[in-house]
Amino acid sequence: MQKFNTLLMLLTPDPALLTLEGRPVVASSASLDAPAADRSGGVQSVERAFQLLEVLADSGGVSTLSDLATASGLPMPTIHRLIRTLVQQGYVRQDTARRYTLGPRLIRLGETAGRLLGSWARPYLAELMEATGETANLAVLEAGEVVYVGQVPSRHSMRMFTEVGRRVQPHCTAVGKVLLAQLPRPEAAGVLGPGPLTAHTVHTVVRPEQLLAQFDDVKGAGYAVDDQEQEIGVRCIAVVVPGAPTPTALSVSGPEARIRLLEAQQAHGGLIPRMQEIATRLGHALAASG
Repeated sequence: MQKFNTLLMLLTPDPALLTLEGRPVVASSASLDAPAADRSGGVQSVERAFQLLEVLADSGGVSTLSDLATASGLPMPTIHRLIRTLVQQGYVRQDTARRYTLGPRLIRLGETAGRLLGSWARPYLAELMEATGETANLAVLEAGEVVYVGQVPSRHSMRMFTEVGRRVQPHCTAVGKVLLAQLPRPEAAGVLGPGPLTAHTVHTVVRPEQLLAQFDDVKGAGYAVDDQEQEIGVRCIAVVVPGAPTPTALSVSGPEARIRLLEAQQAHGGLIPRMQEIATRLGHALAASG
């Protein structure tokens, strides 16, 4: 009953906010009982609540009410009402500086969505693994980190394995670099920060400006390479999954010598075009499911 009342409060307009040329208007019981719907048939208050969550996520997960109002374009009374409800439900919380942050209850939703994304992508990952013989991975860019959400391991006894759910820094991974290259330059620079970046091996690029300078070539080529930048002896190639509901990349990884041999063997057959073709079909499937 408490959750029902909270949802009703979220969806029902506040009579105190209804005015006409500065004069209070008495709303009919019918108007209070029916939540506002937009032309698409959706419930406006629910759409606005999700809009605020998206704005919070885009701002790094932390924002003030005034910044939320500026970014969303919503009236401050509406933001107050929606944020209060989201706080009560645990999807948003208020910190000691009176800023609002994404709440812990979203973690379970995100983890479940990630697992489902990996499940939906598994047939495509399996196809990529069979085509290359190497481990196929699926990763998303989330809050400035790369999160692995799916994998089909190689059949080789010596193979690469990454735990699904693992979070890594984007600057030293092929999936991270190919996804950062799709962002506007200022946004990518904001994700990387001022530097120096963490050096995982002697091959890791630690200067943000050096990495940013590579992104035009990465975007133009349509793929990125991790050449022993995260782990010595490991090479990875990644392409973007176009049309995915969140920034997503597909990759193959394995021992450096085997991946180089694979690239040489498929130089004329088109390793990258094959990866991109699989990624495009996966993107269409994910977009259709969303």
